[in-house]
Amino acid sequence: MRWWSVPIVLALGWFVFTLTPFWALYDLARAVQAHDADYVERHVNLRTLRLSVIRQIAAAAQSRGETAGAEPRDRQRLADALVALAIPIAESLVTPQTVVDLLDDGRLDSVDPAPLELRPGEAAVTAPPEAAPKPGLRIENLRRLVPFYLASEMRGFRAVVIPVPPDATRERRLRLRLRLRGWTWRLVDIELPEELRERIAQKVAGTGRGR
Repeated sequence: MRWWSVPIVLALGWFVFTLTPFWALYDLARAVQAHDADYVERHVNLRTLRLSVIRQIAAAAQSRGETAGAEPRDRQRLADALVALAIPIAESLVTPQTVVDLLDDGRLDSVDPAPLELRPGEAAVTAPPEAAPKPGLRIENLRRLVPFYLASEMRGFRAVVIPVPPDATRERRLRLRLRLRGWTWRLVDIELPEELRERIAQKVAGTGRGR
């Protein structure tokens, strides 16, 4: 083998390796469309996913509170209280069936679909229906993997972040993190879109007021 062929082989090998999580993504998309909760249970790390959702909704709920000017100890107590409230909600939201529900259309039927309560000074921003990408993890054929690949971010050798749908704005898309364990790529994290985090944060805040 000539010396100049070594970097070419290495680059080709890396390119082939970066394709492997998208086979897993394609299989996950097919399972979602078939509403196969058993497949999701086998290929999703529900424990790490619940921990991520707890952090996300606790942070969103805290951002809606009035903590400006509060002492650091008071802010920490509020954060701890919000995490405690978020735990049972996250456990009820993150199940194989709700993961299928979320990836299918980017929504959770168990979360109140009523309009968000906007903060003072905020205005609702909605995209025209014809301009909005189709929500959810939908991959009709292998060619549809190309936009997902181009929008993805490799995080070292063992993790990749993939926006869903890839052509949506950051505020309106899920961000899936897949991690390689052994020879299998598993879904370990879903970064929720801002709107959904706000809806769940309202649910947490409502639970706190009801106690």
